Amino acid sequence: MYGSPDNSQIDGLGGGTSTTSKLAIVGPSSLPDAHIDYTFGQVSLDRQVVDYNVTCGNFVTAVGLYAVEEGYVPLTEPITSVKIYNTNTKKIIVAEIPVKNGQIQYEGAFSIAGVPGSSSRIMLNFLDAGGTFTGKTLPTNSPTDIIKLENGQEYEVSIVDCVNTLVFVRAEDVGQTGTELPNEVNGNTVLLNTLEKIRVKAGIKIGLIKEGERVSPSTHALPKIAMISKPKEYKTVNQQLVKQEDVDVLSRYITMGSLHSAHAVSGAMALAAAAKINGTIPNQIVLNTHTGISVGHPSGTLYADASVEKMGEEWLVAQAGNGRTARRLMEGYAYVPTSIFVGKKDAMMA
Repeated sequence: MYGSPDNSQIDGLGGGTSTTSKLAIVGPSSLPDAHIDYTFGQVSLDRQVVDYNVTCGNFVTAVGLYAVEEGYVPLTEPITSVKIYNTNTKKIIVAEIPVKNGQIQYEGAFSIAGVPGSSSRIMLNFLDAGGTFTGKTLPTNSPTDIIKLENGQEYEVSIVDCVNTLVFVRAEDVGQTGTELPNEVNGNTVLLNTLEKIRVKAGIKIGLIKEGERVSPSTHALPKIAMISKPKEYKTVNQQLVKQEDVDVLSRYITMGSLHSAHAVSGAMALAAAAKINGTIPNQIVLNTHTGISVGHPSGTLYADASVEKMGEEWLVAQAGNGRTARRLMEGYAYVPTSIFVGKKDAMMA
């Protein structure tokens, strides 16, 4: 349906980017304490592969709205809470849909950097968000680790698993300022290769990637990697000025082998959690760790928060939250060539 493998996805519904090549499978929940089940898939651009070993915060927003529109959850005012069971992570996510006078409120003044216009705010609350994929908020039990590459170069990183699994590296350590825009990073093959090598080494270290396994950004979406740095003034992709005092940290989020033009919600929540864990690289950078953080990314800023507590040797994330927007764009049918199913049948018979 998405038109892969083809980086433009001309013969399909995909938009030719990792952001627009995603899917959600939704249905009645398999759990008594949830309203719906939600399975996320990251569709590869250059291979016939769908990665289900990852999740997406943005899609949760749309899934929550869809559940209310389709009658999975009865409307309550002023907020209808949708309990979503994410089958990828085995976690419950609560989406708060605004309701007034018996109707969903689509219009509002809430806006997101990188998304045109404004809408009503849909709050997302990821419960028990620590250790989503590895079982631990700090998969290595350490706030920082040293990753040594084959050429002998060493990089200090923080690996944090909250909603998504992130590898944080200082932008300065890989020769960057942290204010870079997508065209600067995505044209820098040396930088991207270095970041990919760090990501893969970190993935092996925490068991998300097997030693000797053939790995690429399209085959192994996790862990993600982000370059972070102290607040600085910079201009966005739309040439809007972001002032130093308006952000707590700068982050450049790499996904599917390229710099994301905005910032993944899940990655921002992992960053918010990391900022509150003593000794991590984000914790060393973010000065105010008592509230949520404002993350500066190529399209503007993004707010995220997390409730973090240390219990013995473990760091627990009771809740991670973020505000998003969503609206239904269309509904209908997608047509798939019959030859695809014939090919599968022949392969099964063989």
